[in-house]
Amino acid sequence: MADLGKRVTEQERQKAHVAVIGGGYAGMAAATELATNGVRVTVLEGARVLGGRARRVETRDLDLDNGLHILLGAYHETLRLIELVKKNNEPTGLVRLPLELNIHPGFRLRTARLPAPLHLLWGLLNARGLRSADRIAAVRFMLWAQRNSFRLASDMTVATLLMARRQPPGVSRYLWNPLCISALNTPPAEASAQVFLNVLRDAFHGKRTASDLLLPSLDFTALFPERAARYVESCGGIVRLGVTVDSVRRMDDGFDLGPHSGHFSHTIVAVSPHRASDLLSSFAELAHITRMIGEITHHPIYSVYLQYSPEKRLPFRMGGLECRYAQWLFDRGQLCGQHGLIGVVISASGAHQELAHDTLARAVHAELEQYFPALGKPRWHQVIAEKRATFSCTPNLRRPDNITPVPGLVLAGDYTASDYPATIESAVRSGVRAAGLVLQNA
Repeated sequence: MADLGKRVTEQERQKAHVAVIGGGYAGMAAATELATNGVRVTVLEGARVLGGRARRVETRDLDLDNGLHILLGAYHETLRLIELVKKNNEPTGLVRLPLELNIHPGFRLRTARLPAPLHLLWGLLNARGLRSADRIAAVRFMLWAQRNSFRLASDMTVATLLMARRQPPGVSRYLWNPLCISALNTPPAEASAQVFLNVLRDAFHGKRTASDLLLPSLDFTALFPERAARYVESCGGIVRLGVTVDSVRRMDDGFDLGPHSGHFSHTIVAVSPHRASDLLSSFAELAHITRMIGEITHHPIYSVYLQYSPEKRLPFRMGGLECRYAQWLFDRGQLCGQHGLIGVVISASGAHQELAHDTLARAVHAELEQYFPALGKPRWHQVIAEKRATFSCTPNLRRPDNITPVPGLVLAGDYTASDYPATIESAVRSGVRAAGLVLQNA
């Protein structure tokens, strides 16, 4: 095989046949990049639905998601690939709105149509629900972060950083803590301050549109993975569902993935961390990577769906609540035409994990009823728990690189080494980088 970093000939590239194990956002991003560059690719996905930990769940003739997510305007690679794989003149499936954070009923921050970072500074100075001193403290925090290029000399927790920068309780309560839990899916007392600053940097220190909220009007399987599968197949690739790869075996001229999967010149492992660890365990030279993966802990994301009468709606498309359980609310009627359906997100670990799903749904409804009594009683509910939704984004967390010591074997996934927490964008970027490594060595 050619050494990594060496540009290969077109003839060598045409001989390559790359397996992508996993049809989530990382795997489909890798497959799309490879197909675009003329490399033969086969995606092997164990489930019957593409998307991995951001996938469609069908219930009661509705398309729901196993996790309710938002995207940001800073998700450049995700947006680039959606544009690449969607049909001509087909909508992206994303509703773009200027950043607005509502923690109902007490807090509201809305950015202005000014160049970055002035748009955020204006929003902070005019935020509703904070004292004047609190608003000024928030501005000082952002100015300090910008002066220091959003870099820390040494990592610490978000809570420690906020205390060190003298952020008042009101600012942390309504702004920094909700942003931290939303972006990192890790409580501020545990979350990496450096990764949090990386998120703030990319959202608020680039173009103004980088902080825009992108709210999906499609389920997450339809938004990208299914479109990517169609695109890959149009380029001569193969996408196989319901095919579980149990082992990866190195051969003289590539990899054998078992009797039902086939033989390939290169393999991209784009599954969840614990599945990746299983697949890599047979390679002695990858023991340090499997140990690293084994040290990663996880946090869940719970999505609670409550179906009210079709005419019921919230006063916003997306907003937050300061409650024991409910954190962020999505009005699915306003977003994707599922009228009367409210999706509620509960991020990270907490007391909700101790409750039976029916009990949790009733508790969440009781919280909504306090603020929106006109909703009435829900007709039905469903709770979807993704128990290992993301890695715990703690300070100085060691994460494996995409490249491995095994030639032709590459990792992809939101847990691989990067500046970012476990988000859709980090998964996509990891897939693109994995494909780039294969292209250098195809």
